[in-house]
Amino acid sequence: MNPSENTAKAARWEAVLSRAPGQFYYAVRTTGVFCRPSCASRRPRPENVEFFESTQDARSAGYRPCKRCRPEHDPSDSPLAHAVTHACELLSAENAMKTRDVATAVGLSESYFQRAFKKKLGVTPQQYRRRVLAERARESLSRGRSVVESVYEAGYSSSSRFYDGVGQELGMTPAAARAGASGERIEYAVERCSLGLALIAWTARGVCEVAFDDSEGSLTERLAEHFPNAELECSAASPWVEAVVNAVELSESADVPLDVRGTAFQERVWQALRAIPRGETRTYGEIAASLGAPEGARAVARACATNNLAVLIPCHRVVRKDGQPSGYRWGIDRKEALLHRERE
Repeated sequence: MNPSENTAKAARWEAVLSRAPGQFYYAVRTTGVFCRPSCASRRPRPENVEFFESTQDARSAGYRPCKRCRPEHDPSDSPLAHAVTHACELLSAENAMKTRDVATAVGLSESYFQRAFKKKLGVTPQQYRRRVLAERARESLSRGRSVVESVYEAGYSSSSRFYDGVGQELGMTPAAARAGASGERIEYAVERCSLGLALIAWTARGVCEVAFDDSEGSLTERLAEHFPNAELECSAASPWVEAVVNAVELSESADVPLDVRGTAFQERVWQALRAIPRGETRTYGEIAASLGAPEGARAVARACATNNLAVLIPCHRVVRKDGQPSGYRWGIDRKEALLHRERE
């Protein structure tokens, strides 16, 4: 076995020990069973473990699937998964629905629906609803809408619920959300790299935006949209710029502070993305499962789509369940280039 194979095997064994999601399977010679790396069953001795790329490979080697983690089962195909997905759509609608009405609409009892929803997404139905409304309110406020307009546009039933909801879910007051970083100074630089043009922006707290495009005008316009009332200044006087460019070109980690701005759920997803080792990928479902919300793949995809820190928060390492790259806000070609470079 060559050194690279030893390294890959060691990384997989570490994933098994930490019950991390992964795109491989392990089998135990003494039991004849194969599992997902995230399986909660008792850990085997390393000398009894064999790794496989697919469930077919494990079966061909004579192993049978674990009854606990069910490695051949796709949880997104279950009737309950479809019920929860439909419930999320109803809870995200403009008109509010009570939990019991949502439960009836998806064909479940209210008590069972509440337990199942929280088990799969990590929040109650109404907590999910409040999060949706708060994000919708922030978008409305950032467009310069008045508080009164945003109350009704977001779907809140009263101004008091509006203030409570935005403050609890977004970690800021409605006034702060509406200010659009008013009075804040944000410096930025645009550098050419192998992926086109890269915009790196930073505040006194750290890097707040990294984006790619072929047009400098498009990059600066989007930065102004994200921080409509901030004082923007073009500058290259920061060592963080070189560190970010090196992270792109050399596929190395950038040791820079981040000024991360998102909801509590988004930040949990982004933290999980930063834990994916360079050269590896995870599926949206695996990220959701690692957060204790196995049916939250769509919510994870949405959090990836709202990531403003390309490469530093490596959402390019998240792929579809068939292993193929999916959409990337800076272009699928850039995502494939980053993944190829990291695998090399």
